[in-house]
Amino acid sequence: MLHYIILYLQQKYDFKKIVNFNYIMEIEIKEQLNKGFAIVTENGEKAGVMTYSIPQGDFIIIDHTEVDPNYKGKGVGKKLLYAIVEKMRAANLKILPLCPFANAMFKKLDDIKDVLKK
Repeated sequence: MLHYIILYLQQKYDFKKIVNFNYIMEIEIKEQLNKGFAIVTENGEKAGVMTYSIPQGDFIIIDHTEVDPNYKGKGVGKKLLYAIVEKMRAANLKILPLCPFANAMFKKLDDIKDVLKK
């Protein structure tokens, strides 16, 4: 299933270099109780993580984004955000972006505003 999501995101958003020759960048989303996170790894090494809270209701709260300095400027944060956006679309949930990075991306990117909690 994760492989399908990555391929879908690659096609829809033209992510460059998610798969490139000898390395694979993977995105995995995990949830437990009222917390969740998306993590990007490259050859088993963590490139970045985006965390969110799951309060009762029809939305989540993105509260933190962290990208390893070696991956800065490579779109890792944006890839994390798009993965979470797709998951929330499928679950018919909205997103409240309290994280400064996620908040800035919601202001900048029109194609994700449909899941923005107002």
